[in-house]
Amino acid sequence: MTEQNNAQVIIIGGGPAGVSAALYLARAGVRTTIIENGPGALARAHKIDNYYGIAASGARLYAAGLEQAEALGVSIRQDEVLSVEYTDSFTLSLKTTAEQLSAPALILATGTKNITLNLPGLVQLEGKGISYCAVCDGFFFRKKQVAVLGSGAYALHEAAYLRHLAQSVTILTNGQSGEAAQSAGFDVKEAKLVQLNGDSRLTSISFDDGSTLDVDGLFIAMGTADSTDIARKLGAQTNGRFIKIDADGKTNIPGLFAAGDCTGGLLQVSKAVHEGAQAGLAALNFIRNKQVF
Repeated sequence: MTEQNNAQVIIIGGGPAGVSAALYLARAGVRTTIIENGPGALARAHKIDNYYGIAASGARLYAAGLEQAEALGVSIRQDEVLSVEYTDSFTLSLKTTAEQLSAPALILATGTKNITLNLPGLVQLEGKGISYCAVCDGFFFRKKQVAVLGSGAYALHEAAYLRHLAQSVTILTNGQSGEAAQSAGFDVKEAKLVQLNGDSRLTSISFDDGSTLDVDGLFIAMGTADSTDIARKLGAQTNGRFIKIDADGKTNIPGLFAAGDCTGGLLQVSKAVHEGAQAGLAALNFIRNKQVF
């Protein structure tokens, strides 16, 4: 696969929304990079037969979309985005390389997480010591004891940010291996969580081995960072787990667009393709107005 570091638009997500945006951009001569990390929920679709002109498995549809985009000159990179920073452009940090990618426009199209955590106390204590964004809320836990729930690279990245603010950071792997976190120098607890405790604020976490951990804050970073996680960190407006966009796919951040399942509504391929086309054209107009061709 070709690589390029001078993209004008970066798209996070290689599904129907991301590829649809990329097709419109590439055909307009915009240097476009897709960063994709596998088909996600689309892979679980045994057969899609309610989309115009095709009946195929979700995995096949995903692969065909990437092939089509690459044939038009879109750069495809298989990687995981750990963080995005924004000044006058968007700068992305990736899992598998120290290299950072940047572009003046960014389209979020990773879909939405389907990770559920049926944990007593979670709903009641959200916003009362429980957070989903270290960059957003880490400031409020300076010199305090916090924990990060997750076992992957995303959790390690959140913990690394918190390490410079909190008194202590413990990574909770919820039954998964904690070897990577231990190698990074973090305190790790591998037991499964059974309950979050506290009345007006989170005070402790109970585990299936009978132990408890006193904490002031818990940051949930399970799986990988999805579009809404990234949007929150950039200061984009959200509605729960969905990103707020206008009719053209624009967020409240200049140059930041979103499309597909991450915006809510009808979670179907047809809707994702439609929003991807809108976001791609809006990003095209943004690039032209900035005169960065």
